[in-house]
Amino acid sequence: MINDIKKDAAERMQKCVDVLRSELVKLRTGRANAALLDHVTVDFYGAEVPLSQAANVVVEDARTISITAWDKNMVGTIEKAIMKSDLGLTPNTAGTIIRIIMPALTEERRRDLTKVVRSEAEQAKVAIRNVRRDANQDIKELAKEKLIGSDDEKRGETEIQKLTDQFVARVDEMSATKEKELMSL
Repeated sequence: MINDIKKDAAERMQKCVDVLRSELVKLRTGRANAALLDHVTVDFYGAEVPLSQAANVVVEDARTISITAWDKNMVGTIEKAIMKSDLGLTPNTAGTIIRIIMPALTEERRRDLTKVVRSEAEQAKVAIRNVRRDANQDIKELAKEKLIGSDDEKRGETEIQKLTDQFVARVDEMSATKEKELMSL
């Protein structure tokens, strides 16, 4: 029973880390990254689809993302979708190829982005701690119903705390890496 609670907690904590990873990918670093456009959706003949399903997205060089629409009639739609996204990027169209040139980040913008990284990391840590709280509560309920002994209860809570520490360390590592990436351009 405790192992089931621990397994569930580990899965939920991993989801918290995965959400953080996806949020950090969206933050612009001044370097081209195809994953930056993952959340952009395009109206593809009446259906909202991810950009990657309507076009080929490639990183040309350190500062340029190239987008080639599979249907040349979609170029304008893709361009509008990128403009509407919250990325603040301006696409340049040359025939059927759309290029996005990543502007260099100012020092002030980098500092602002590091604050955003820290905020996202703190939200992930809070989510992980909430998972810990839920798992500990489940363990306490098992003990209250006399399904496990007090030794098992303490052992379970200790294991959940170790798991929490591991995932919080991952979050700290991810945020430190992203901050370093932001400040070293």
